[in-house]
Amino acid sequence: MIDYKLLEALATVIESGGFERAGLALGISQSAVSQRIRTLEIRLGQPVLVRSPVLMATPAGQRLLNHVQQVQLLERDLAKSIPVLSEPSARLRIALNADSLATWWAAAVGRFCAAEALLLDLVVEDQDIGLRRMREGDVAACLCSSPQPVAGARCVPVGTMTYLPLATPDYVQRYFGGGVTDISLQQAPAIVFGPNDQLQHRFLAQCGYHGTFPHHLCPSSEGFVKLALAGMGYGMIPEVQARPEIEAERLIGITPGQALEVQLYWHFWRHGGGVMDRLTTALQSAGTLLETGTPLEKRATHWT
Repeated sequence: MIDYKLLEALATVIESGGFERAGLALGISQSAVSQRIRTLEIRLGQPVLVRSPVLMATPAGQRLLNHVQQVQLLERDLAKSIPVLSEPSARLRIALNADSLATWWAAAVGRFCAAEALLLDLVVEDQDIGLRRMREGDVAACLCSSPQPVAGARCVPVGTMTYLPLATPDYVQRYFGGGVTDISLQQAPAIVFGPNDQLQHRFLAQCGYHGTFPHHLCPSSEGFVKLALAGMGYGMIPEVQARPEIEAERLIGITPGQALEVQLYWHFWRHGGGVMDRLTTALQSAGTLLETGTPLEKRATHWT
């Protein structure tokens, strides 16, 4: 049997990003954390951590992290049936995209977390790469745009986020007064969430443009909207987030009548226990929170 104190040390080192912070979290010394990791590696006969240049789990360490995530969830279920084992709260580590966090996520899980005494450790990742965290064993669940589950996990759709290519009226007049053309796209600054964000590229590809374009990088969903409102660029903004700005005509579409729809999927380990099943049900029931209701304008095209 694996000593779960050793697994707890491994998980805490990865989650906290270092041995010293892991020691503080566990209430033990840094050397004690190192000793637990060494003991685990001796018992397995192979390393579980790569310490440089970046601290990360080895393939064996990743499998152990996946295992400990599932065990923690199952222990949570056991504590419900045997109250003496229960702790005041449980913690669940989840990867999700910034746009969901900035719009519908809190309303979808707020009551659930309060009822379950569940604490969330949220890791913000671009929606197209969120599954990497699950593969690395860093999170117990992931919300992203990929429909392909990792081995040992389930994947269910939870709803669709509609993105609009938005900018201020002055910006649109300045750069796209003559229409959206290859020349205007080469000159007009865009706003991109981060180097892994592909929404802008998908939008440009649908416009028939595959070249380079000037852009700002803004890894904040709220900051993204503020940059657009400041006239610094155009970007793909969730309709549910931009609705007040659209209604006030502070933001308009650079290609009226068109939108990009992104299907979101919830990924979670198959043996996550009852708490994960209940959370999944809550997210599926809250899928309508992704929608804005009656469209603000008739859309001639929905890109997929």
